[in-house]
Amino acid sequence: MTGGDIAGLIAAGVFAILVALLAVPLLKLGKVLDQTTASIKEATDGITPILDETTETIRQANHQLTRVDTITSNVAEVSGNVSALVALFAASVGGPLIKLAGFSAAVRAGIVGLRGAKKAEKVVKGKARAK
Repeated sequence: MTGGDIAGLIAAGVFAILVALLAVPLLKLGKVLDQTTASIKEATDGITPILDETTETIRQANHQLTRVDTITSNVAEVSGNVSALVALFAASVGGPLIKLAGFSAAVRAGIVGLRGAKKAEKVVKGKARAK
């Protein structure tokens, strides 16, 4: 063997060691990729039931919102009817009640005025008798 052959054998040995040292990280990288693939498969299998449950929950929420919308429209209609009834009651009963209150206040003032006049007359008569 010549010097070039020995140098070639040494270079081939170094290259074999280099390949062996690089094979270890490549094997670890392969295991990481296998784990990643398994994790993605598990996540996909787990997401499907969650999406089904979410879809059902949203469907039920939409159904309940439809019911609430119906109830809200009925309440708005009843509220409008009550408002109209109150306005009608105020217009038909409110005016006469105000007039009756004014009349009763006038009668009361008149009665108080008569009583005050009678008392004043008694006082004047009492003073006249005293003289």
